Amino acid sequence: MINLTINGQQHELDIPDNMPLLWAIRDVVGMKGTKFGCGIAQCGACTVHLNGVATRSCVTPVSAATGEITTIEGMADDPVGKKVQQAWLDLGVAQCGYCQGGQIMNATALLKRTPEPETQAIVDEMAGNLCRCGTYNRILAAIERVSTEEASS
Repeated sequence: MINLTINGQQHELDIPDNMPLLWAIRDVVGMKGTKFGCGIAQCGACTVHLNGVATRSCVTPVSAATGEITTIEGMADDPVGKKVQQAWLDLGVAQCGYCQGGQIMNATALLKRTPEPETQAIVDEMAGNLCRCGTYNRILAAIERVSTEEASS
């Protein structure tokens, strides 16, 4: 049995220790916001927070997922995550939207770690999250908007 804490709720799961966290979240627990993209940690669609750190869930075995796991569904209760999501809406960041959960998770982790990142730091941090629609300029603008709001609060 594996015990996972996802978005503050305990889940006791009868799954193999080496099952990727992504599949435990999606297929066993039933939270569909975290997406499968590439399966090799190269695209970022599967990004979740593991103890506050942006983590690729497609290559993280459940046996390594000790502590608090936060998915895109958990961002509704996160003050920074809510601001990031609102900026995404305000600026119309999403086009197809498939990658946006992972983008938001990575952006939120960045802003929690560095509330006022330089533009190049944002670009560097977000480079590992791929967007087939190419909304990178809007993603950057949304992160900078939240950063500016945090600076003025």
